[in-house]
Amino acid sequence: MSLLSIFIQGFVLQASLILALGAQNIFVLNSGLRRQRHLLVAFVSSICDTLLIFVGVLGVATIFVQIPILKIGLGVVGVAFLFFYGLLKLKEARDGVEISLDSKQTTTIRQTVLTALGFSLLNPHVYLDTVVLVGGYSSKFSQITERFYFGAGASAFSTIWFFGLALLASWGSKLLGSPKAMRIVSLVSGLILVILAIKLGSDVVGWIRGQ
Repeated sequence: MSLLSIFIQGFVLQASLILALGAQNIFVLNSGLRRQRHLLVAFVSSICDTLLIFVGVLGVATIFVQIPILKIGLGVVGVAFLFFYGLLKLKEARDGVEISLDSKQTTTIRQTVLTALGFSLLNPHVYLDTVVLVGGYSSKFSQITERFYFGAGASAFSTIWFFGLALLASWGSKLLGSPKAMRIVSLVSGLILVILAIKLGSDVVGWIRGQ
């Protein structure tokens, strides 16, 4: 099997995992629509995914599986984070947010990075997708070089996806720049984040009962 075909396998597998409308994608999309350091958000998201993918490819996934309390603890924090951010979005939908495409950034670099890290790292499903699933699949390759190319393919799709999503949303913000449109975006985003928090909470309860 050629290294190119292995790279493509990683690329396709990550595509099948990341296309779902998750909290991380919602945050990248919102950042693009508001043009609030959206390229920085895409960069941080890509770096986090790449690091987690190679953690899995290098065989560290067994730690996450063998110590379930880590997954449970991360899940509890993730539920609180998603629920809190979802409520903030619902509040924006209720109160309205004036968006000016030519205005200065309303968030600092530090705030942007920390929030992007939160959406990238405070969700056990991200680890299940990148570390466990991608890492587990890579175990079929016996050579470390093959695993590296597989991980590179997966991380390449993540990078293309996040930057593409941020840029497309940024271009689309010209059509969604009105306060009414942004209130609708905030409402939909808030509802999705709250639903994801509830779903994650249900998963955490299942993990606890499984102990």
